[in-house]
Amino acid sequence: MSRKITIDPVTRVEGHGRVTIHLDDYGQVRDSFFHIVEFRGFERFVQGHPYWEAPVLVQRLCGICPVSHHLAAAKAIDQIVGVQPENLTPTASKLRRLLHYAQVFQSHALHFFYLASPDLLFGVDAPVEKRNVVAVAVENRELAIKGITMRKFGQEVIKAVAGKKIHGILATPGGVHNSLSTAERDYFLDGKEIENVDKMIEWSEEMVAFIAAYHETNRKLLDEFAWFPSGHLSMTNSEGGMELYHGTLRAIDMDGNITLHDVPTDDYEKYFSEAVAQWSYMKFPYLKHLGREKGWNRVGPIARMNVCTFIPTPLAEKARKEYFSFAGHKVVNSTMYSHWARLIEMLHCAEEMKILLHDADILKNDLETKGIQTNKGIGIIEAPRGTLTHHYEVDDKGRITKCNLIVSTTHNNDAMNHAVRWVADHVINRKGTITDNMLNQVEVAIRAYDPCLSCATQALGKMPLKAELYDAAGNLLDEKYKN
Repeated sequence: MSRKITIDPVTRVEGHGRVTIHLDDYGQVRDSFFHIVEFRGFERFVQGHPYWEAPVLVQRLCGICPVSHHLAAAKAIDQIVGVQPENLTPTASKLRRLLHYAQVFQSHALHFFYLASPDLLFGVDAPVEKRNVVAVAVENRELAIKGITMRKFGQEVIKAVAGKKIHGILATPGGVHNSLSTAERDYFLDGKEIENVDKMIEWSEEMVAFIAAYHETNRKLLDEFAWFPSGHLSMTNSEGGMELYHGTLRAIDMDGNITLHDVPTDDYEKYFSEAVAQWSYMKFPYLKHLGREKGWNRVGPIARMNVCTFIPTPLAEKARKEYFSFAGHKVVNSTMYSHWARLIEMLHCAEEMKILLHDADILKNDLETKGIQTNKGIGIIEAPRGTLTHHYEVDDKGRITKCNLIVSTTHNNDAMNHAVRWVADHVINRKGTITDNMLNQVEVAIRAYDPCLSCATQALGKMPLKAELYDAAGNLLDEKYKN
């Protein structure tokens, strides 16, 4: 008799999702799905609003990555007022970058230390009471303190630049509305009131060393867990290096062959389409010329590490080379390597923040650039979770008539479904019993992508996890709850 296992919701992620695993009459996995059960509709909510409100409105998509939406929307609105990224004043460009690096830094710290570290420190079969940051603090106080302090540093930079840690405002059409004062800048350099940026670099190096040692000890598990081939997508700079704020789009296949060759971000519509499925509110982006089955890509830290040819800061570049030397592959397709890649990006962002904090341009008052207004704007950045697209079209009165958002987690929709299927195929108990260990490993695979499900679906849900097992006639055979 066929059966279905349901995990509802997936925990320690932002937003609400459900997993269903379908078994055949012999207890083997027939199919699996990662359902996104929220629907938020921001693409329609913003229609009718004046274009200059978009960078403020779209921040309300999320309390975790509002900066990313603010900046992607701002880049799109710049184009509507006739300003390209290269035409921003040095002050505006560098302040936006400082804000962006701080956001990536603090978001990565949040995910690694608060959400993912219990999986790594205690193992996928750890008891429920140890799967949280409180247990991490009890077992490894120093690690927890550093993680909390590193996230605080990023949030304090965001507050200084944008006015608030969450839902602050920096960008205006064609620029920014303020610069930093010398005192605000020195706050992050002298270390008198907060750990300074040099300490952030030092601790980031320590975290990279920590995860490298962890991989050395647990290599077989991390190499094999949720391994599957895929394409990878990210922006790069003009030389192929890592670029988080503005560049061209590049994609590669599982072997490193380029499948999308450094195309301008404004041309994304020529190359990408989005499929839909009746069992999820989240779409499935893919490259048109490769088709639905072969054209999907992973995005985020692991993809950026695979796609770029170098990282333009020395310590992070050294760490990148060691990452690939250890992996032994030109392209890493092992899901759990995402955490290592994420920490290397934290180091890169800390290095970039130091460079910008020492740049006198961030103290100047040359804030805005003017241009000739158009009716269309596209802004793409590399958000913490991956490539993020904001596309707006406006009428002659400046009111938004069209909005298309392709969020990082949307790109990773196929990848997360493949990760769930891997765990279902390799871990599930074929005797028909639901084990807590199996449920947790499904979630571990999803959490590695740091999904932001609220952003990706454009509803509110309940937090307790409930797993149910049914027979072919719809009779409940077994159930478990996790509060």
